[in-house]
Amino acid sequence: MEVMVARCAGLDVHKDTVMACVRTPGRGRQRRQEVREFRTFTGALRALRAWLAGEGVTQVAMEATGIYWKPVWHMLVEAPGLEPLLVNAHHVKNVPGRKTDVSDAVWLAQLCECGLLRGSFVPPPVIAELRDLTRYRKKLIEDRTRETQRVQKVLEDAGIKLDSVVSDVLGMSSRRMLAGLIAGVADPAVLAEHAHGSMRRKIPELRAALEGGFAAHHALLVRMHLTHIDHLNLAIEQLDAEIDRVIAPFARQLERLTTIPGVGKRTAEVVIAEIGVDMTRFPTAAHLASWAGMCPGNHESAGKRASGRARKGDAALRAALCEAAWSASRTRDTYLSAHYWHLLRRFGKKGQAKAAFAVGHTLLVIIWHLLARDCDYHDLGADHYDRRSDAKTREHYYIRQLEALGHKVSLGPVA
Repeated sequence: MEVMVARCAGLDVHKDTVMACVRTPGRGRQRRQEVREFRTFTGALRALRAWLAGEGVTQVAMEATGIYWKPVWHMLVEAPGLEPLLVNAHHVKNVPGRKTDVSDAVWLAQLCECGLLRGSFVPPPVIAELRDLTRYRKKLIEDRTRETQRVQKVLEDAGIKLDSVVSDVLGMSSRRMLAGLIAGVADPAVLAEHAHGSMRRKIPELRAALEGGFAAHHALLVRMHLTHIDHLNLAIEQLDAEIDRVIAPFARQLERLTTIPGVGKRTAEVVIAEIGVDMTRFPTAAHLASWAGMCPGNHESAGKRASGRARKGDAALRAALCEAAWSASRTRDTYLSAHYWHLLRRFGKKGQAKAAFAVGHTLLVIIWHLLARDCDYHDLGADHYDRRSDAKTREHYYIRQLEALGHKVSLGPVA
């Protein structure tokens, strides 16, 4: 194949070592190739960078292997005139039967010199920092949810049915009741008196729910779970404060995204942390949807479409968009809510998840336009689909709906 990059390199990155292959012009039309192995310590990575610069390398390709590529990337991205490419490992599989570290590095270098590699999106440092913070916050929130479920499990084991009466086991009144149980108070009437505000109407139910066999080991477990939950709450608050500080330069984009129905502050923070605010990396909204894994897959052979399942993409972004889509579907008098119900009529009663996923795709398209065009969100309205369709089509649709309910319909002009 024709050589597109005269001086290039391929790196096979591991935890402790980096196998590097450099390909440069040789005699005549031949290519010169040299392979070296480096450690992943900072000093060794500097030596790798110096060697690549000495060979006049202009492009370096490496696979996205876990988190091990990051130190190598940070070292090479600082070198002037050197363009690192982070490629998807699924896109550069080697020939079967030729799987060694050296052959992987050589294969990457050969693909790079022929211009067959496409670099993945690597966020700038400030967005990468924000991404680390938001992803860790999500992990802590999940840990807090699991600890809350463990509290409920201990109470169930003790025969305390508190969660059958109250909606929040960790609310102010519930925490007072749990503190009483931990302190050794066994009288349900005394524990129920800790109810506050509107919950006092449930005191008779609480007396019945708080009667059980709460033993000493239950008290120990609940105390440890509550201590862990309080620690997690404090850590989440600290992360929220740090995220607010890091995202401050993008306050205008953040505020603009929160005007979309279903998109709250946390969802907007996750979106900016995952895709950034510079949309020049994604030429169109379709490119962004494909990268995020929010569009149908394309797998066709012999004229038959095998599967339309979406690719994995960015898991954190997909989860945030799907949560926002469910929230948007429950809003009133908005286009996104109408879009959800329009899709649900097409997919059927069992297609709620598909409809929500499609609304998530629509949300991502809207986000791309707001960030790329630096414009505000304008809702199309809940009657968007009614305005698009003609009167006859709507008449037939509503007649079919009424007939399906067992009514006989006859139309006449309004007097």
